[in-house]
Amino acid sequence: MKYIIIGLGYFGSSLAMKLTEMGHEVIAVDSDLAKVNQLKDRITHTVCLDATDQQALATLPLSDTDVVLVGIGEDFGASVMAVANFKQLGVKKLIGRAISPLHQTVLEAIGVDKIIKPETEAAERLAKSLDLKDILDSLDLTEDYNIVQATVPARYVGKSMQEANFRQKYNVNVLTIIRLRETTSLFGRTEHKPAAIGVVAADTVFQPDDVMVIFGKMEDIRKVLH
Repeated sequence: MKYIIIGLGYFGSSLAMKLTEMGHEVIAVDSDLAKVNQLKDRITHTVCLDATDQQALATLPLSDTDVVLVGIGEDFGASVMAVANFKQLGVKKLIGRAISPLHQTVLEAIGVDKIIKPETEAAERLAKSLDLKDILDSLDLTEDYNIVQATVPARYVGKSMQEANFRQKYNVNVLTIIRLRETTSLFGRTEHKPAAIGVVAADTVFQPDDVMVIFGKMEDIRKVLH
């Protein structure tokens, strides 16, 4: 896919580099030439221009771009102007980053396709991981349902999925298990990297250091992990 990322602060640059690593074509835009030059070898394309200037934005290949994400956070005015400009230019999908309730309200009024709140979302994930020591990460699907990565409690190690019987006992589903696998690097070194084992079967046995990917209500997931 082709992306345009506006704003090369920590969030925007991290996102642009990650998307590039994943094989997507990324055009990263910032008005700070120093940032643009610093990241030019790590992102597909970097461009120095002012995103508040609609004529300048019109020079970008907007019709060929799948997603435009305005990641400007600190400069409220520049963020709103950039979003409004892209809205008027009629891009396919427009995502805005909000850093406050007021910022979110303005982006909603402009009519973006999606609003992200990375700081809030990261704080919520961290709060959950701190609340339950075994939770490594979580994703809120709705207000009620979550997908959670959690270390397997010691009492389940050596038991099969059928013996653990999570679905009947707790009304949760284990989607997969992440387990360390031995691989050989390009330099011939033996390394252990985490990898999903695929869809779990009834006879899949939990091993030490396994990480479960669980789907269900958080209140039910708590019961599994306590």
